[in-house]
Amino acid sequence: MENKLIATNKKAAHAYDIIEKVEAGLELKGTEVKSLRLNKVDIKDSFARMERGEVFLHNLYVSPYDKATYNNVDPRRVRKLLLHKAQINKLVGKMAQKGFTLIALSLYFNNTGRVKVELALARGRHLYDQREKIKEKEVQRSLRKVTKLYTR
Repeated sequence: MENKLIATNKKAAHAYDIIEKVEAGLELKGTEVKSLRLNKVDIKDSFARMERGEVFLHNLYVSPYDKATYNNVDPRRVRKLLLHKAQINKLVGKMAQKGFTLIALSLYFNNTGRVKVELALARGRHLYDQREKIKEKEVQRSLRKVTKLYTR
């Protein structure tokens, strides 16, 4: 069985240099899981923050479940990430360096049906770095086109 992708943060690869990736569980309420099964989520501006020795995910928007009544929770509430203590300590050490942040890359159901979030330890790019990266991709794309034409 394969992981079922719920949402990805397409902006992250463009705006950040990704240093390291970490998989974490996500503490959710029942109606939130139902909304995730319907792919009603926005992960675009999500980031993680360390608070009191734990890691919390901020700005994850999970749309309220339509068929629920009083069980719905705040769509933008702060959600706890489930990580081992050793993983948290490792992240704390790396985030102590200036310029690093934890961003959410993707949200998915793993093989056992649990919701997982892929976090990235990342450093923000300046605007000129972003433009340089785009130019580099365009050059690579044009090289592939040229080599494809001459290999036929």
